[in-house]
Amino acid sequence: MSKTSTLVAVLAFLIAGLLFVGVAVMAANTIEDRSTEAVTFSMREEGLDWVVVTANGLQVELTGTAPDEAARFRALSRAGAVVDADRIIDALDVAEADSVAPPRFSLEMLRNGDGISLIGLIPEEIGREAVAEGIAGIRNGVEVANMVETASYPVPSDWRAAMEFGLRALNELPRSQISVFDGQVTITAVSESIEERARFEAALNRAMPEGIEVVMDISAPRPVITPFTLRFVRSLDGARFEACSADTEMARTVILRAARNAGLTGPEECEIGIGVPSPQWAQAVETGMQALTALGAGTLTFSDADVTLIAAEGTPEGLFDRVVGELDADLPAVFSVHGVLPDPPEGAGNDGPPSFVATRSPEGYVQLRGRLPDDQAERVVYAYARATLGGDDTYLATRRDDNLPDGWSVRVLAGLEALAMLNNGSVTIDPGLVTVRGNTGSQNAVSDLSRLLSEKLGEAQNFEIDVTYQELLDPTANIPTAEECVERIRTLLSERKITFDPGSVEINEESGAILDRVAEILPDCRHARMEIGGHTDSQGRETMNLNLSQARADAVLNGLLARGVLISNLTAQGYGETQPIDTNDTEEGRERNRRIEFRLLAGGVPSSQRSDTEEPVETAPAEAEEPPAEEDPDEQN
Repeated sequence: MSKTSTLVAVLAFLIAGLLFVGVAVMAANTIEDRSTEAVTFSMREEGLDWVVVTANGLQVELTGTAPDEAARFRALSRAGAVVDADRIIDALDVAEADSVAPPRFSLEMLRNGDGISLIGLIPEEIGREAVAEGIAGIRNGVEVANMVETASYPVPSDWRAAMEFGLRALNELPRSQISVFDGQVTITAVSESIEERARFEAALNRAMPEGIEVVMDISAPRPVITPFTLRFVRSLDGARFEACSADTEMARTVILRAARNAGLTGPEECEIGIGVPSPQWAQAVETGMQALTALGAGTLTFSDADVTLIAAEGTPEGLFDRVVGELDADLPAVFSVHGVLPDPPEGAGNDGPPSFVATRSPEGYVQLRGRLPDDQAERVVYAYARATLGGDDTYLATRRDDNLPDGWSVRVLAGLEALAMLNNGSVTIDPGLVTVRGNTGSQNAVSDLSRLLSEKLGEAQNFEIDVTYQELLDPTANIPTAEECVERIRTLLSERKITFDPGSVEINEESGAILDRVAEILPDCRHARMEIGGHTDSQGRETMNLNLSQARADAVLNGLLARGVLISNLTAQGYGETQPIDTNDTEEGRERNRRIEFRLLAGGVPSSQRSDTEEPVETAPAEAEEPPAEEDPDEQN
């Protein structure tokens, strides 16, 4: 019995010992893993990606090659802040210092009316004397500041040719700045005229050496054009410029393209100068040419902001009134239009049926053109238009016609009342037809206009309504759909990215400015359930990437909450590296994968739970940050 008891006691003791050893081993492994993970994360947070961390029991060994002694000391200090310094084994190496690289030779030369300045570093074999000899022809009587230094290194292969060409350019150009590098010359200069610029460029192009990259920017002062004039003549035989002015190269391109569309057959010449009356000069000219084309033939003249449109003899009066009225409405506010319709020759018959045209621009400008029976009707029409449409922005250019159909004035007033129901558009009164065209923010506009015109004109009168409903003009219906909400955020984030500081989950100042704009969009999108997704690339440990992406998605959500946004329709989800949109084998691909993404939750189902066959909802990707050039891969995520 006693032997059995003793055996049981021994076995119990052995089992307890084994359990103790097992628990101790597990505890040591846990300590090793936690120590390794903590020190590794700390190194990457500091940008010390060259450090390799391993653990052996309680000891933590650091291996790797530091770029310099300061980096090695920083790694040891960082590790000592995480674990006890007595547990750290220093196995770090320090890279040997490279031999001193040769400097990059350069020569900066500046010449103007005050003198010549030379500064830079050139090969000692060439010497400062070569530079002085190169400017000997222009230094007489001119103050020269020669601050060129020399260094005893081999002469780069293309240096002599580049320097000689730079000195040649300095001699040619009285007002210039010239930069010379090995195999490259950059020239910035100012000429007195376009002709002088052409001479400079021709001379330098002839002297340009082979194998040397030359960047040349020689500008010529633009002349002052007063008045800023354009005159375009269009006939049945073609079209030509009698004068053309533009303020920029882009404006000249727009004007010449519009002229070609209008039938230009003459030279494509347009002088660039200063003195333009409006930055919208090119767009105004383009609109004027379109009006002239609609007339068929005539002359278009711009003199500063005064626009004259002269129709060809025989142009129908109704067509002329409509085109001039629409032109006046379409031009920017600074421009004013004067239309000229030549009188028909004696003995000529009626030039067409009478008409009256009223136009209302999106900015509220009202133009009234056409025929009215007498002066009293003109005063009534003008007063009524000002009261219902434009106020001080109403322009009247009508003429008297004693032979208008009965009830003409009533039809004109009815047309003005109809025009008042539109945000912008036109009304044309013809003897047998009233035509209403334009845009409205009312879904009932067509039926309302039909009732109005039927009542005012009588059921026997003929009218046409061509009115387009635009939701953006409707103050009661301009609420974006859920898809439009995501699209607006996507458009915003495509312009400016949400970024985070390296290793940080805090919203920085730049990201705060972006969230301010997102917060302006979201109040109209409370009906749209959206997910804020955080994504990383595949560098670093999967668990760390997942935690980092979740923390950054939460930061965006909390940032919106701090800006007064109700976030009941928003959720934040971190996906780490699990949903790449590009390869992780290149830096460009990894940069695309690091992003904050807004997704629409279709039917309340998060994107992570959708089936593979379900069509994804339009997303709004925004890369999480621009990675620093020498940053730890995990820290970039």
